[in-house]
Amino acid sequence: MDEDIIGGKHSVLEALRAGRTINKIWIAESAQKQFAGPIVAEAKNLGIIVQFTDKRKLDQMAEGLQHQGVVAQVAAYEYVEVEDILAKAKELGQEPFILILDEIEDPHNLGSILRTADCTGVHGVIIPKRRSVGLTATVSKTSAGAVEYVPVARVTNIAQTIEQLKEQGVWVAGTDVSAAQDVYKANFTIPIALVIGNEGKGVGRLIKERCDFLVKLPMAGHVNSLNASVAAGVLMYEVVRQRNKS
Repeated sequence: MDEDIIGGKHSVLEALRAGRTINKIWIAESAQKQFAGPIVAEAKNLGIIVQFTDKRKLDQMAEGLQHQGVVAQVAAYEYVEVEDILAKAKELGQEPFILILDEIEDPHNLGSILRTADCTGVHGVIIPKRRSVGLTATVSKTSAGAVEYVPVARVTNIAQTIEQLKEQGVWVAGTDVSAAQDVYKANFTIPIALVIGNEGKGVGRLIKERCDFLVKLPMAGHVNSLNASVAAGVLMYEVVRQRNKS
């Protein structure tokens, strides 16, 4: 598939600003002027066709997506290589900060993780090709356009990729509820890749064995696990906190 449909004001606007290849934009006739104005202006500058149409047509085009009256036909997302992520960190003069997602299946979780990854300066996200959600329209919408800025690499074998990262001097930390080490006692100022596990099963056994160390989030409540995107967010901000300490 060479083209994707994305919907939602933020998703379309960020796709425009990020220079994504957009073939055409449709806006519902009922959309408010102040709402559609920035999109129309940006599209006009870039010479992209904008068509006003009936909202029902948008419902058909972006079935199941909360499009807010704005839909765009865009070139499919391009995945990067792991080397590109490491190169980005080097270019910025920063220690690598990478997320490895072990079989995240919910597009809303992936979208939320990408949104926080953009806010916290993650250099890139690595996902497996199988048993994992990819960069879909729902992911784009949930990420509020962050998908346009956070490089995502899709790999065949997460375990092999972890070994390659280690060879490049990156430390790999896995998340596990039974880990001995508290996340707040770990050192995240080093080149780091954080492994976030599947919504139900957590990090797989083989992947855990490949990690340099495991960390857990302290749990005081009756439920012994956090939603994957919430756990990822806490971990990402702990990296930021440690790295910004003066």
